[in-house]
Amino acid sequence: MRLPLAYAAGLALTALGAASASAATKTTDGVDLAAERAAIGQFQDLDQRLQDIGWRLVRGNAPFCETVLPSIGLQLQDTASYGRPDIAKAALGLKGAFAVQTAAAQSPSARSGAFPRNREIVRLGETDPNGWPAGERMDWERLTKAHDWIDQALARGASLAFTFSNGAVERVEPVPVCATRFELLSDSKTAVADGSRVVIGTRFAAFGWDEDEEFAGVLAHELAHNLLSHRVWLERNKRTRRHIRLTEREADRLMPWLLANAGYEPEAAARFMERWGRKHGRTILTRSLAYEGWDERAERIAREAALVRTLMEREGEADWSVHFRREIDPAKGLAVAARE
Repeated sequence: MRLPLAYAAGLALTALGAASASAATKTTDGVDLAAERAAIGQFQDLDQRLQDIGWRLVRGNAPFCETVLPSIGLQLQDTASYGRPDIAKAALGLKGAFAVQTAAAQSPSARSGAFPRNREIVRLGETDPNGWPAGERMDWERLTKAHDWIDQALARGASLAFTFSNGAVERVEPVPVCATRFELLSDSKTAVADGSRVVIGTRFAAFGWDEDEEFAGVLAHELAHNLLSHRVWLERNKRTRRHIRLTEREADRLMPWLLANAGYEPEAAARFMERWGRKHGRTILTRSLAYEGWDERAERIAREAALVRTLMEREGEADWSVHFRREIDPAKGLAVAARE
């Protein structure tokens, strides 16, 4: 499913105008800047967790992905995408519109130490993104353009220089990752993959879990849909109940492979399904008769995890590009010319 990007990663937080703030923290509109910073920070905390775990998954599985891209694990924010860009700038102490949103743990951007949260960025290579046109508010397109621009620049060369508001310059070397972005959706309970992104809502229940490995199971399931090209396959072959079940089985079964290569226990995939299923039943990942019961799914995942555990002990990696058994024919529905 493709979602509208109007509320995707780094976008509007509108806890504006908190009462009882001191005058020193207020703008001329009477907005509490401290409350604004706190609201933005809460969103960024969730996004940081999402990016940290997502990075481990796409980085650890890069050797086995059909499509990889060079990445430094950096997310930007653009104040044009907030409900009140002027308030966001004032709250974060920015003169321009662009700053660091997250640097995924263990990524090149995080290892450099040059990308702390909210540090202002004024140039991407030789380009000033502030010069790109943007709407007055809630404009997500310019931020998407910036991330696309970074991906394309890294694909053309070995590294990319970032210039900060104090004139400092940092050049970062990318590493290969599986071609999927992770985005946080404001005020939503969703968990969905659209072929190129994994989108998780800020109110998704698993954000409340302390165990990163089980939360990683959510991301691994959605990532599996992208890596196995399920969205394209369903578009070619129709979203029948049987076809959806087949793609869900594959996504379930690939979860422990993806987790193992990211350094998590493959068994965490089954623990995730058990924990989710016992409480939520037929919602989100088990939301219709097109999906099997969570207990059946957990048992199947556990069997797959045992295979992955054996393979890890024998080979030190879980090469799903070679050893994973597909339940669908990826080429089904392609035109003869496309196959040739």
